[in-house]
Amino acid sequence: MADAEASLLRHFPLLLPQNREKTVYEGFISAQGSDFHLRIVLPKDLQLKKARLLCSLQLKNILNEYHQVVQQRMKHSPDLMSFMMELKMILEVALKNKQELCVQPPSCSFCKDLLTEIGAIGWDKLACVESSFSTIKLKADDASGRKHLITVKLKAKYPVEPPDCVVDFPVPFSVSWTPQSSLVDVYSQFLVALETLKVFWDVMDEIDEKTWVLEPEKPPRSATARRIAVGKNVSIAIEVDPRHPTMLPEFCFLGADHVTKPLGMKLSGSIHLWDPENSLLQNLKDVLEIDFPARTILEESDFSMDCGICYARHLNGAIPDQVCNNPQCGQPFHEICLYEWLRGLSTSRQSFNVFFGDCPYCSKPITLKMSGRKP
Repeated sequence: MADAEASLLRHFPLLLPQNREKTVYEGFISAQGSDFHLRIVLPKDLQLKKARLLCSLQLKNILNEYHQVVQQRMKHSPDLMSFMMELKMILEVALKNKQELCVQPPSCSFCKDLLTEIGAIGWDKLACVESSFSTIKLKADDASGRKHLITVKLKAKYPVEPPDCVVDFPVPFSVSWTPQSSLVDVYSQFLVALETLKVFWDVMDEIDEKTWVLEPEKPPRSATARRIAVGKNVSIAIEVDPRHPTMLPEFCFLGADHVTKPLGMKLSGSIHLWDPENSLLQNLKDVLEIDFPARTILEESDFSMDCGICYARHLNGAIPDQVCNNPQCGQPFHEICLYEWLRGLSTSRQSFNVFFGDCPYCSKPITLKMSGRKP
């Protein structure tokens, strides 16, 4: 008992007993540099579940939304020391939330300077601005007419501190900043970055417009990967370098071996034909000696993408990327679906990350090499 009283006095020196029985405590609880008056009345058995907490008007207003939480903790706390520690934690949270709700509006001079900066950029370039002037969105068109947006988040010490900028770019966008910089400098650097990425976006737009892109369905401007349909249940996945978009990208053929192996051999034999002066799509056609089917020409029914196990196209954001090698079958599957299927068969066997078993459709041998994705 003496240890508990000593601990209470050490942590809350401004809260003192008011009688010999120590059933009444009065004083202050401190939080974030301020003291708040309170009075705690305990029953004779000193059980907190029957205690009463009397707060000053100031403290009552701060804890108003936390009244039920305070009452619950009072009923379940084993002693006064535990309750006071929890009450202080609740008070800290309440004060923090209150401060966030009571953010000081920007000064008149700050608003005036900011409006001047926006005017220098051009009011037609302003997409939106928050009422607190903490977030500003500016728009721009690149040389090919694509529309872009930059979100500028101003910090409390702007312009001494540089703002945070959010853009939909495939490469990092870092702003060169000094205390004398302004939104005009941010926007100018944004325009320069748009110009450097023009060729990359031209390359990706041509692929999106003239081929059937299976993944991603609605690629953002930051996306550097595409999975392109080549034929029935056969596709090619490419990863384009945004800084060198017409150079040879990373390749991966997806589909049955009897289709993808000849494509791989063509690529190896014709790689010398790759010309960085041509567009990436044209180089793909020349090197692989194929014409990519456009979605507007190839009906979706001619290119089945439903998994043969779960009968769905999309599963956790992925489309089927495993195909039966039997030319008479060619059924596609999600990797995770085929993995679960083969794992459930007593006749299947495994060697490291490779599974061997029978196709769920044609019962011919099928092989699954697990990727790094966790099933």
